[in-house]
Amino acid sequence: MRPDPSKLPYRRCVGMMVLNRDGQVFVGRRIHFEANESWQMPQGGIDDGEDLREAALRELAEETGITKVEVLAEAPGWFTYDLPAEALGIALKGKFRGQTQKWFALRFLGTERDINLAQHQPQEFDAFRWVPVDELVELIVPFKRDVYRQVVEAFHHLARPS
Repeated sequence: MRPDPSKLPYRRCVGMMVLNRDGQVFVGRRIHFEANESWQMPQGGIDDGEDLREAALRELAEETGITKVEVLAEAPGWFTYDLPAEALGIALKGKFRGQTQKWFALRFLGTERDINLAQHQPQEFDAFRWVPVDELVELIVPFKRDVYRQVVEAFHHLARPS
């Protein structure tokens, strides 16, 4: 029996759109995803009392090893998605109905050698690639696409060569 989503809170987290010098967006392929390939931008939880920008930089470093970045922008609001019914009570440790996210756009200042997907355990991604911003939404699992559309709208103007 699945929990009633109206009785579950949203998990607060940060998301990071990392743009390379060519204006392309970093996406990682999720490990242990039961369906087909699942690509997404880095994201992660906010610790109690943690500054949002610091949380974004910490999560980015943990998931990708990327530390050489410049913060370009912060989305003006929070973007929220609900988990699909089949994931309720399972995903996000079964405690949340979905996530509400504060997104940041960052410019990657390093090289490919500065990316280490095994930086932190458990590892989130087993591969990465850089994609044009206009292709981003279609790569994402359907239940997150509305959030990704909002992120693209907020940061599309930054997705250009630097």
